[in-house]
Amino acid sequence: MRIIITSDFVPTDFNMHLFEEGNIEELFADVPELFSTADRVVVNLECALTETGEPIPKFGPNLKAVPNTAKVMKDIGVTDCSLSNNHVLDFGVEGLKNTLKHIEDSGLNWTGVGENDTDSRKPLLIQGDDKTVAIISVCEHEYTYALPNRMGANPYDPYKTMDDIREARENADYVVVLYHGGKEYCHYPSPRLRDACQAMVRNGADIVLCQHSHCIGTYEEYEDSYILYGQGNFHFVKDNDFEGWHSGFIAILDIDEECKITFEPIIRSDKGTGIVLAKDEKRQKLMEAFKERSKALESDLWLEGWEDFCKSVRETYLGSIGNAYTKDSTERENEHFGHYLDCEAHTDVWRTICKTWHHEGDK
Repeated sequence: MRIIITSDFVPTDFNMHLFEEGNIEELFADVPELFSTADRVVVNLECALTETGEPIPKFGPNLKAVPNTAKVMKDIGVTDCSLSNNHVLDFGVEGLKNTLKHIEDSGLNWTGVGENDTDSRKPLLIQGDDKTVAIISVCEHEYTYALPNRMGANPYDPYKTMDDIREARENADYVVVLYHGGKEYCHYPSPRLRDACQAMVRNGADIVLCQHSHCIGTYEEYEDSYILYGQGNFHFVKDNDFEGWHSGFIAILDIDEECKITFEPIIRSDKGTGIVLAKDEKRQKLMEAFKERSKALESDLWLEGWEDFCKSVRETYLGSIGNAYTKDSTERENEHFGHYLDCEAHTDVWRTICKTWHHEGDK
């Protein structure tokens, strides 16, 4: 059995008309040919498919795409949508319900959302000829996560998620965790994220794929399992000065008596409206850089990479502290501070740039 898993997928102003038209060749080039080799293709759909619904208040963009996107996904070979991410509820519960309807009407399956925070935890079970694979989709706490009384995405929990992995292990031969989190634009995991992913493996995960960072990160084999800290973008075409934005990995899982994983890099097409499989020198360059970064996990060099990133965003984070909860603070400034506290990736940065004397005292 072969399962293909892609990362962040969002139609944009650069190509929305092509999704409306169903122009698969310009949007995806040779990618559908690779998809045709798989039994299942799972895509992280990181937007709402809706023409109605009000945008929720948040920091960052509210993402939505034309409903015909679901048909385009079906036509290129996608079978399943992972929806546990920080944009699926961008247009409220109405937008999410519309998304599920368009997905189902196109004959696709979905996972990672539910009527509440308990219902959202149900894994996707993929049954092959003689093997069963469980896929658990979780996201960090950034706007769209489900609550006890509200529909939304499956929120990562350091206790409940481990329970879910162990339970899935009892009902499946292999367990894959799609973790939507980590710091955007950072090639390295935070200490907390690395600890969490390794704990997932110890609780029964065979593969952990971290998405959301918008760049290819690092990779390690840990206790006979595989962890990718940053899958990059799949199809998220827009102008962005950050070079890492314009590439990503398609993860290919070949499952027999063992579960093996390989990565196929994709890049933005020359036309600038779609993606293509990376080939020749471009492919070699991406893979060599990925391999070199991953070596850093064998020593403390990855920590230096993480801390250097945190230093680069230090003023932004300290500014949100200084502007919040003073007599002159606006409601939005207070909410910005609260948002940074709510989301694990932002809290990871806090812990690095705001160390106590306990961490710094002996230096």
